[in-house]
Amino acid sequence: MQNSESVSKVALWTGRILSALSALTLIAFGLIGLLNQKEALPPFLKYGYPASAFVPIIVVEIACGVIYAIPPTSVFGAILITGYLGGATSTHVRAGEPPVMAIAVAVVAWLGIWLREPRLRALTPFRK
Repeated sequence: MQNSESVSKVALWTGRILSALSALTLIAFGLIGLLNQKEALPPFLKYGYPASAFVPIIVVEIACGVIYAIPPTSVFGAILITGYLGGATSTHVRAGEPPVMAIAVAVVAWLGIWLREPRLRALTPFRK
């Protein structure tokens, strides 16, 4: 990693851990859904989505997590995760449920990259 010298070791490792948690959350929940479709499909259907959309949506979830987990594509993955979880947030709000998990995963994903990527920090409006 070329830019690691401008990031403290604590920030770098905290960012890596947060990023891993975000990626693993998406990938694990996606795989659990695919492997246990009988149990996962009824809650999915209650949101008004057709059963035919289940597998494509879960595949997109897993793909977002994998793309995010690959260091050269992690920023692109975070953008994809933001879009994916924006849809999840909308679904929960429409159903009258709190979208806490979707928002938390997105925030943790971006915080993970922000802590380990100085080029991203240079783009943010926070100033000392």
